[in-house]
Amino acid sequence: MALVPCQVLRVAILLSYCSILCNYKAIEMPSHQTYGGSWKFLTFIDLVIQAVFFGICVLTDLSSLLTRGSGSQEQERQLKKLISLRDWMLAVLAFPVGIFVVAVFWIIYAYDREMIYPKLLDNFIPGWLNHGMHTTVLPFILIEMRTSHHAYPSRSSGLAAICTFSVGYILWFRSRELRKRGTPEPSLMD
Repeated sequence: MALVPCQVLRVAILLSYCSILCNYKAIEMPSHQTYGGSWKFLTFIDLVIQAVFFGICVLTDLSSLLTRGSGSQEQERQLKKLISLRDWMLAVLAFPVGIFVVAVFWIIYAYDREMIYPKLLDNFIPGWLNHGMHTTVLPFILIEMRTSHHAYPSRSSGLAAICTFSVGYILWFRSRELRKRGTPEPSLMD
């Protein structure tokens, strides 16, 4: 049995994420009609991150195939930028956010399902879609890391970027909660 080339695997993973996103967005859930819609859920943001990351992987593979043997230094320079973006996105967003979503979801689900995924959601979200959002991220990202070489950013710049993403999400989430309650933001003088 021949191994599936990583380029074909990346296309399959990208298509699966696009399918999961389309199916999730097609669901009529009351929470999608409130402030932030689907974007308030870290799971949805992670799915978008994964889809964009694997889209960049596919674009990198296509660019690599098209520039192979061309001898154009400009094309080679652009390809290196694309590869750097791919590697940065894996190290800073796709891996840490993906692993966080999978681990936290299943740990809380095992502890108290109602806290993170109430049984009511089974009426809206089929089981296969739940696993597509909360399980497949882990094997897909591990397959990517195992099948391709990646050059990672420095620890300090990677930590700064993921901390910026995390603080931004928390601040946005906090502002959403304050709006929902109608509570005015506390001033610095309080």
